[in-house]
Amino acid sequence: MSLPGWADDAPDRSLYLSNSSGVWEIYAWDRGADTHRKVTDRPNGTSHAALSPDGEQIWWFDDTDGDEFGVWVREPFKPGGQVEAAVEGVPAAYPAGLEIGHEVVVVGTSTDDGTAVYVSRSGGPATVVYAHENDGGVAALSKDETLIALAHSEHGDNRHAALRVVTPDGTKVAEKWDGPGKGLDAIAFSPVRGDNRLLVLHERRGREELLIWDVEADTETEIAVDLPGEISADWYEDASALLVVHTFQARNTLHRYDLSTGNLSALDTPHGTVGSANVRPDGAVEYSWSSAAQPGVVRVLDVDGDERVLLSPQGHKAPPSVGLEDVFVGDVHALVARPQDAGDGPLPTVFSLHGGPHAADEDRFSAYRAVWLDAGFAVVHVNYRGSTGYGSKWRDAIEGRPGLTELEDVAAVHDWAVSSGFADPAKCVVNGASWGGYLTLLALGTQPERWAAGIAGVPVADYLAAYEDEMEPLRAFDRALFGGSPEEVPDRYRECSPLTYVDAVRAPVLVLAGENDPRCPIRQIDNYLDRLAARGAEYEVYRYDAGHGSLVVAETIRQTAAEVAFARRVL
Repeated sequence: MSLPGWADDAPDRSLYLSNSSGVWEIYAWDRGADTHRKVTDRPNGTSHAALSPDGEQIWWFDDTDGDEFGVWVREPFKPGGQVEAAVEGVPAAYPAGLEIGHEVVVVGTSTDDGTAVYVSRSGGPATVVYAHENDGGVAALSKDETLIALAHSEHGDNRHAALRVVTPDGTKVAEKWDGPGKGLDAIAFSPVRGDNRLLVLHERRGREELLIWDVEADTETEIAVDLPGEISADWYEDASALLVVHTFQARNTLHRYDLSTGNLSALDTPHGTVGSANVRPDGAVEYSWSSAAQPGVVRVLDVDGDERVLLSPQGHKAPPSVGLEDVFVGDVHALVARPQDAGDGPLPTVFSLHGGPHAADEDRFSAYRAVWLDAGFAVVHVNYRGSTGYGSKWRDAIEGRPGLTELEDVAAVHDWAVSSGFADPAKCVVNGASWGGYLTLLALGTQPERWAAGIAGVPVADYLAAYEDEMEPLRAFDRALFGGSPEEVPDRYRECSPLTYVDAVRAPVLVLAGENDPRCPIRQIDNYLDRLAARGAEYEVYRYDAGHGSLVVAETIRQTAAEVAFARRVL
C-alpha cells in the first residue's frame, strides 16, 4: 500500500492505494471511525487519486485499460455517491499535474500538441491559463489560492525544468531558471495560509539541494544541509521546519531541519528505504518503509518518540526475503543478493536493470527479486550512470549516448561478478522493464558474449518507431537526452537503438508487451520481433491487455512465473 495522504481541513479523512484486493485501487480511510473502504473497482486498476481540501470529494483519474489517457472524475468521500466529471471543459489527455483548492482547481494536461493548464473557479467551467508546445505541468498551488507554480521546458529541455509562478488568471508573477543543465523542482508552497514561500529543489552544485523562494518578493534562501548524497523535503504543518529525506548509497534517513536555528536532527527510523513521508498536524511523521529483507509497511514516529507500524497491507503477507549487500566497481554502485542457503560457488545470476533511466535500485523490498532468489538465482542490481541519488553529473552522463553508456557500467559489474566467483559466466541473464527492458535488448545485441538469456519487459526496441508513437512528454524527454529529434540527429538514435543490433543477438529472449502502452508502444516492439523471426532466432513473446505494466496482481504473478520458467528452461 502507499502512504496515506489526508485532507488539509479534515485530516481524519485519508486516501491511499493498495493491491490487497488483487488489483491496485483507491481506498478511503476514516481515521476517526477506523474504517477502510475500496473506492474504485476497475478491471485494470486505478493509480492516481487526490482529496479535496475539505475531505468531501475523492478525485481519481479515469483512463482506459492502463493507457494513461483520460479525465479526472470525482465522487463523495462517503460511500454511495455518484461518479461525475470533476471539471467541466477539460478535454481527455495525459495527466500533467493537479491542484485542488477550495475555490480554485488547476488541471495540467498533455497531448501531442503540448501542455495546457486549465483553471476552474468556484466549480465553473475551466479556462486555459497556460499553453505551450513544450512539456510542462502543474507543480503547486498556494494555500490562499492566489499563486500557481508551473514547471515548464520552454527552453527545450524537460529534463532540467524551469519554474514560473502565475495568478489563477494566468498573469505571470515570477520566473526562475538556473540555466542549461540545471533543473528546478517545485515541491510545495508553505502550508500556512498567506505565507506564499515556495520550497524548491535545485542542483546548482551538482546534487539535489533545497531553497525557499519568497515568490512575491522574488528573493530566495538556500538551505545548507551537511549530509552526503542527495536530499528532498516537505514542510512541517506550521512552516517552522522541514522534514528532510536524505538518500545516500541506496538507503534513506529522515531528519528535521529547524528553519529559525538551522539545527538538523536525525529522526529514529529503521535501516532501509523510505518511500515517502508526511508530517501530521500534530507533528507525528508518517512514512512508508521497507528493506530488501522486510516487506513494506506504513510506520509512524510520534512526537513523544514512539516509533511503530501504523498500517500494513491487508490480505496475504509476504514472507521475509534476503538482504542486499553493497558492491562498488570503480564508481559504479551495485546491490547484490544470493539465495539464503546457496553456498559459496558461482550461481546462475539475474542482472536486473532498473527503469527510468532516472531512478535507482535501493534497499527496498521486492517480491519480484524474492521470487528469483527463491528460484535459485543470485540477483545483481546496477545503479549505472543515468541513475538518481549519485549527483547530477552521474545522472546526466548518458546525455548524447543513452543506453550504450549505461551498458559500459553493467559490463564492469558483470566482469566483477564473474571474476569474483559470484556469477556463473555461462548462466547470466540480463533482465529489466521499461528503460531496463530497453537496456536488456541493447545488451543482447551489443554484448552477446556476456548473456545466456534476456528478458525485456515493455522495452524500447526500435527507437525511431518508438519516438513516432510514444506520448509527447517522452518525445520531449528523448529530445533532451539525445540532443535533438530523430530528424535532427538520426544517426544517434540508430546507434542507440536495439533494432540496429538485432542480427547479433544469439541468446534466447523473452519480450513482455502491453497492448495499450503509451510509453513503449506495441508497434516498435513488433518491428523488433519481426526481425528476430525473419532470421529464425529463439524468442518468445508475452502480450497482455494493459498499458506500461499491469496493476492486476494475478497478471503480475503470471508474468513473473513466465519469466522465471523461461530462464530456467533456456539455461
